[in-house]
Amino acid sequence: MNKHEFFMKKVLELAEKGKGTTSPNPMVGALVVNNGKIIASAYHVRPGGLHAEAIALKKAGEKAKGATLYVNLEPCAHLGRTPPCSKTIIKSGIKEVYCSMIDPNPLNNGKGKKELERNGVNVRVGILNKEAAKLNEVFVKYVTKKMPFVTIKAAESLDGKIATKTMDSKWITAEATRDYSHALRSEMDAMLVGVNTIIRDNPILTSRKNKSPIKIVLDSKLRIPENSNIFSKKSSALNIVAILKKSLKDSHILKKVERFNKRGILVIACPGKNSRIDLEWLLKELAELEISRLLVEGGGDTIAGFLEQSLADRVLFFIAPKIIGGRNAVTSVEGRGVDKVSHAIELKNVKVEMIEGDILVSGEPKT
Repeated sequence: MNKHEFFMKKVLELAEKGKGTTSPNPMVGALVVNNGKIIASAYHVRPGGLHAEAIALKKAGEKAKGATLYVNLEPCAHLGRTPPCSKTIIKSGIKEVYCSMIDPNPLNNGKGKKELERNGVNVRVGILNKEAAKLNEVFVKYVTKKMPFVTIKAAESLDGKIATKTMDSKWITAEATRDYSHALRSEMDAMLVGVNTIIRDNPILTSRKNKSPIKIVLDSKLRIPENSNIFSKKSSALNIVAILKKSLKDSHILKKVERFNKRGILVIACPGKNSRIDLEWLLKELAELEISRLLVEGGGDTIAGFLEQSLADRVLFFIAPKIIGGRNAVTSVEGRGVDKVSHAIELKNVKVEMIEGDILVSGEPKT
């Protein structure tokens, strides 16, 4: 590992400290280095707050003159919630910038590099590029495809059941696994379930951690009970119910929508696809609400919908060493299924971990 890789590794570690708080912005870290010594360090904390480069340069002050700046993403040259970082870098007297990757955001995408170079700052791109791209895979998808990064999560028995034939589902996995799931929720902008999960389990869908994400329910015909726990005042997170647009022709549903709106519950009327909600359209609509990280928690039909339409970016299957059995028990992935094993969805970059006796299998669906 050369010195540039060493410093960039430090930058990536700093950037990751913003996980769960920077969305829809990227995670960015920055170091100001002079004669091999770190003068200042910083990371981006939240949207609207100063970017990592600006914080680090402010800390460095006069010591930034003639120094080198390390940052994992190309500095911005456009005015957003904060002033352009490129101008701050130029004014600081930094002579050289090392960044891992060019900003994929069309608003910037190479403009920051060009402006710095026009003003005599040497810019080098590519150090730990793969690691930087992986760290900000959510941001990359969000700004290039205008859709949130979708993570599917299922907690199941060894034989793939998420509930018994009597619909009992508490608790399949261990307490430590459930803690892990709550930590995962706190990193998300929103989590999504199907209406059958609400009717069957009546969950409140909060996080035990410091942040509860927006709650979204797929409910084509607005069957969700108005007294469902997710609408409880114990959870201040925004509730969104996605329905089929054509269901608004029913006067009873229309009146229910009006009651929800008065309560601050956002109802999104979606176009249909094969008589179901068009999930791709919904994802693009959620991106307009600055939702870049979406956790899909079930049930089986909802998970199947995202997998069948190739809309899942990552899957997490928590498997408890229990066998439930029963042909009428609920499975974690339902839907149409495939006719042949050769047509099954395969995963890449598979990882297997143990969590207090439970098994976590994670991976990315092959496209």
